[in-house]
Amino acid sequence: MPPELNGILLVDKPKGISSAGVVARVKGIFGVNKVGHTGTLDPFATGVLICCINQATRLSRFFLKGDKVYEAELVLGTATDTQDATGTVIERLPLEGISEEQVREMAARFVGAITQVPPIYSALKHQGTPLYKLARRGVPVEKPARPIRINHLELLDVNLPTVRFSVSCSSGTYVRTLCADIGRELGCGGHLKALCRTASCGFSIDAAFSLEKLAEFSGQGRLGETVIPMNEALPFMPAAVVDDMLAKRILNGTKLLEADLPIPPRASEQGVFKVVDPNGRLIAVLAESSATASYNYCCVFSAQR
Repeated sequence: MPPELNGILLVDKPKGISSAGVVARVKGIFGVNKVGHTGTLDPFATGVLICCINQATRLSRFFLKGDKVYEAELVLGTATDTQDATGTVIERLPLEGISEEQVREMAARFVGAITQVPPIYSALKHQGTPLYKLARRGVPVEKPARPIRINHLELLDVNLPTVRFSVSCSSGTYVRTLCADIGRELGCGGHLKALCRTASCGFSIDAAFSLEKLAEFSGQGRLGETVIPMNEALPFMPAAVVDDMLAKRILNGTKLLEADLPIPPRASEQGVFKVVDPNGRLIAVLAESSATASYNYCCVFSAQR
């Protein structure tokens, strides 16, 4: 792939490899140094991992707050220290008296705006050190509960002790903690056995490529076909189309006033919008400025394919 090709790549992450490991594989397959992902998946998890390539790495922050969709497998009656199947069992409780109807009723209680305590085995940091490292040293640190949102939770199959479900949720949601919380509220405990991210920021797993498929495309000289151009990668962001003259001013970092845009777009929920040239290429992301009738530059992109 030419180093000037920029955009996002949807990888169908396999089980048994870290998100950082996927990034390293993508760097090797594409022959580039600048690749980053926009949301970690644990090694045992699979599914959509958005990777940003070359200049698109500067767009990573705009994907971090996007909603995610997962399919998960919850096992009731067994709790682990990591809240998933990779951990040590800390409690086993019987399921007598727990029915499918009770499970469905309890799951429904978690839909909406709720708070969640992040797991002590997570990549969140305490004084610069990831929580999972502290937990492994025997000094677990519990972070305070924080607000999350469960948009939709559908039970796909209930065959106790196993419950398979689909969940749409806000960024920052830990599905393993959701599993543990449902189990705790049912009085029997529970843990996450399997997890697949089926969508991220509106991008579906149906459009994702396996690492093996990417290697195959590389051998055929077709890697460019797998990369989504930067403008198309931001469908959730309002756009302002500018002429060549204004595009040059923006590329030079000239102060931009509201009056400079013929039709100022509405900003996204993040308070930003994208600027596109007449050829449909992304040239900048701008933010509204409340102090003056102007815009702040979030990022500007040089000539690109």
